Amino acid sequence: MEQLELVSFKLCPFVQRSVIALRYKAVPFTLTHIDLDHPPAWFGEISPFGKVPLLKVGDRAVLFESAVINEYLDETTPPRLHPEDPVQRALNRAWIEFASACLADLYQLTVAPDQARFEECRQALGAKLRRLEQSLDPAPYFNGDRFSLADTAFAPLLMRLELLNQAQPLYDPAQFPRLEAWNDALMALPAVKESVIHDFVKVYFDHIRSRGGYLAAHLPQA
Repeated sequence: MEQLELVSFKLCPFVQRSVIALRYKAVPFTLTHIDLDHPPAWFGEISPFGKVPLLKVGDRAVLFESAVINEYLDETTPPRLHPEDPVQRALNRAWIEFASACLADLYQLTVAPDQARFEECRQALGAKLRRLEQSLDPAPYFNGDRFSLADTAFAPLLMRLELLNQAQPLYDPAQFPRLEAWNDALMALPAVKESVIHDFVKVYFDHIRSRGGYLAAHLPQA
């Protein structure tokens, strides 16, 4: 297989999706972190949207967008993580888009400038979590017993939610038993545990503090 290089920055949840897929499949790859506030010149030349992740596939191509990257990985490396049934596969793809919308809400929550906006974002995210809870199969994973690309898409969201909920309550875990069971199963996987930098919590909270929003004042002291 051609050499794979994943271009990232340290906190990107979309890059984390691809890292989880690569680690779960035990695919060799290198990980290159950049500073998106001061990206190297070569990054702008190969990233059409100026975003990460990028996956360099040898000298043949640079793939962009996490969903596309993970689809490529699933087509080229075992085990297959998408369902075999076309309808279930399409549903998984749709829920992956839903996960992206949840991440967008979560980001807006972390940068909300005041309590009113924070509550607005919290309510929007909570509504999505309730819809997700109603749609989940029994644990352990999104599709039941089989780990899938949908799990790689939601794991970064659930990891951040768990961390933030400990600092500033965003939702009541007791109201989301399936979500909590799913989170526990995912966070126990080595591929998920090893998908972030070793000091992720500190760097993530420091990043939120640097934005100076409402949530920043409610995080544990560094």
